[in-house]
Amino acid sequence: MRNRSADLVIVANRLPVDRVTDDDGTPSWRPSPGGLVSALEPVMRANDGAWIGWPGGTETGMRPFTSDGLSLVPESLSAEEIEEHYEGFSNGTLWPLYHDLVAKPEFHREWWDAYVRVNQRFADRAAKIASHGATVWVQDYQMQLVPQMLRDKRPDLRIGFYLHIPFPPAELFQQLPWRREILQGLLGADLVGFQLPGAAQNFIRLVRQRVGHKTHRDLVYLPDGRTVKAAAFPISIDVDGFEELAASESVAERASEIREALGNPDTVFLGIDRLDYTKGIYARLRAFSELVRDKHLAVGEAVFVQVATPSRERVEQYRILRDDIDRLVGRINGDLGEIGKPVISYLHSSYPRHEMAALYRAADVMVVTPFRDGMNLVAKEYVACRLEEDGALVLSEFAGAADELRQAWLVNPYDINGMKAALRQAHDAEPKEIQRRMRAMRRTVRERDVNHWADGFLSELAATRPDHGKKVRPVGRPEEDD
Repeated sequence: MRNRSADLVIVANRLPVDRVTDDDGTPSWRPSPGGLVSALEPVMRANDGAWIGWPGGTETGMRPFTSDGLSLVPESLSAEEIEEHYEGFSNGTLWPLYHDLVAKPEFHREWWDAYVRVNQRFADRAAKIASHGATVWVQDYQMQLVPQMLRDKRPDLRIGFYLHIPFPPAELFQQLPWRREILQGLLGADLVGFQLPGAAQNFIRLVRQRVGHKTHRDLVYLPDGRTVKAAAFPISIDVDGFEELAASESVAERASEIREALGNPDTVFLGIDRLDYTKGIYARLRAFSELVRDKHLAVGEAVFVQVATPSRERVEQYRILRDDIDRLVGRINGDLGEIGKPVISYLHSSYPRHEMAALYRAADVMVVTPFRDGMNLVAKEYVACRLEEDGALVLSEFAGAADELRQAWLVNPYDINGMKAALRQAHDAEPKEIQRRMRAMRRTVRERDVNHWADGFLSELAATRPDHGKKVRPVGRPEEDD
């Protein structure tokens, strides 16, 4: 596929596919796991758009190609850029800063220089392939300079930006030496979207204080006459897709196999996370192990399955975290487990969506307790897969999903005793109480699915400049006559 013009361009750090080697040895591509891909794929298909992203690795000279009907435009990174832009500034500086300093951010000028270079290259590529008046939707914290860089080259474009992770309060963001440059980069967009209203308010307040532009409620007024809007658009999932998968015979059979492999316990607790220090895995496993130690839960009658998807394994903090959790699981199982009956069934691996759906169906209690999360789509996926309106959700107050899934057992993940109490309450709850809560959460997730998220953002983006650019087709709906 050659470079072509597109009316909708997605700019993200990664392509929505991973390179794999088939059984016969030939290389191919498969859809990537993760919330961003599952959320944006339907938007791409509805609008015949193009997606710009890094394919992984350091291969250069890759041409645009089509995978499973999606038009993909690879943008390569050198080994140095992977180290300094991706592992460095994006995940060593911005990630901990935006997650309430759960870990200490590092500020290095060479990391910032690499971040600027990579953002410029992605902006240049978007400028080349976007048709006149096209909509460009820039995604996440790795690309915060792209909106203004792109506007400098293509003022005809309608530009949106969406931040998938939290946006910090002024007291934390102001530590960033390049705080003004980041804010100015985001102001290149017509619409800046966040997970929660508080994040949008943080952004507006910082723009007023640090850049000096006039603001009113959710609007920023720029000297060139342009207006930028900042608002919340809580991201969601493909509910229909997960429900269809969960209802399939193969998933039901696999869920039964999982429970049988675990020894058919009375209660299966489940955690599924990327192996990341923001996810609260260590504290969660400690809380569960203390319930077993104190005889509130019995070995064999209750088991905790923790899936920790490998993440950023070249970063030192993540290697340390993996070692810490490995040791904790070994100590818990060594101290409290019995032959053939581990307390924690720990899996450090990634799984396809079919296996995830089977795990969701097999679990009686889903435990989602991050120290800070922009949204957390795992919580919504679990709810979508509970077709019988059973199953309990224990959810951190500091996950964005807590704003919508209010019927979950909400916990402060820093409070081990409070978490233990919530786990016991979810475990001991009457079936009618569990059903009441799950029914309400399922209704919320169905009403606010990925189509609702994407349509809401794109409609609002179009409204920011109603007479400018081309219409973007809503997700899953027939195109209206002009």
